[in-house]
Amino acid sequence: MSQFDLQAVLARIQPVSEKKLAEIQSRIDRQAKPVGSLGRLEEFARRYVAITGREEIRDKRIYTFAGDHGVAAEGVSAFPQEVTPQMVYNFVDGGASINALARHAGADVQVVDLGVATEFDDLPGLIKRKIAKGTANFTQGPAMSRDQALQALATGVEMAARAKADDVDLVGTGDMGIANTTPSAAIAAALCRLQPEQVTHRGTGIDDDTLAKKIKVINKGLEVNQPDPNDPIDVLAKVGGFEIGGIAGLVLGCAAERLPVVVDGFISTAGALLACELHPQVRDYVFAAHQSVEIGHRHMLARIGQQPMLDLDLRLGEGTGGALAMTLVEGALRVLREVLTFAEAGVSEGSDQ
Repeated sequence: MSQFDLQAVLARIQPVSEKKLAEIQSRIDRQAKPVGSLGRLEEFARRYVAITGREEIRDKRIYTFAGDHGVAAEGVSAFPQEVTPQMVYNFVDGGASINALARHAGADVQVVDLGVATEFDDLPGLIKRKIAKGTANFTQGPAMSRDQALQALATGVEMAARAKADDVDLVGTGDMGIANTTPSAAIAAALCRLQPEQVTHRGTGIDDDTLAKKIKVINKGLEVNQPDPNDPIDVLAKVGGFEIGGIAGLVLGCAAERLPVVVDGFISTAGALLACELHPQVRDYVFAAHQSVEIGHRHMLARIGQQPMLDLDLRLGEGTGGALAMTLVEGALRVLREVLTFAEAGVSEGSDQ
């Protein structure tokens, strides 16, 4: 891979135009309905058009990043590590939850292998960018080197550029990696300046004893590595995951390419949080798909400054919540395009009296 220039990517990220946002809202306010009556659908349309300059989505794509985690050896998940490659095969075969919901949303799914501990043959829909066969166990030292963290970011940025080149107008994030709620909770604790027990939950459905162990494991990882909360790359390298770094890079890249990015749940939001810590304007391009069951999710969303679009008790990942949220953005844009103004419809406007 050629030398990755993170600063050049960050320099391309610009704030979304407040003037454009106001112009679109003014148009929405003239439509034949009470002002503000479509609630957050108005926000979705306003933000999407201000970001892209478009009122219709040509193509939608979800990137599901996959990686294994050395910390899985600590027994923090209800599932064995072999499930990661098995699910990657299921994704590319079109048989997983994300595939079903992406088809519903009319979105393409591309799987990016950043660190699965299995070697894959060339498969349609699989992009091979393996950095290593899983991260190291962060209870014993850093999960990855700083260079590896930057490589993960670079791959995510590359995927955003691919989407832009392919006329994709709405991007979604997804993840796969057994034990990846553990590094995500560690990232949340470090960047939100919270204790692990405030941000750590049951992941794939662990019992009380395993949850207590998981909290101890995260505490140990933070104590051993001392990630610097003022340096997001250090946090990613010390306690993160390759797929989380890929998501962070994708969110950064989308902001640089002026692409709205629908961020899925807990793991995806850990990546988005890293991106937002690297550049404050990144949050303007983030659509938070849903409120995860994971307790740490709300803390990360609060720090990013985004409200979840849905709350459906989801806790799967893969990009499933993102696929559903994409349909809301599309619905909001249809309303913007098709609802007549009071004047066009010949409908009397309400009075302020």
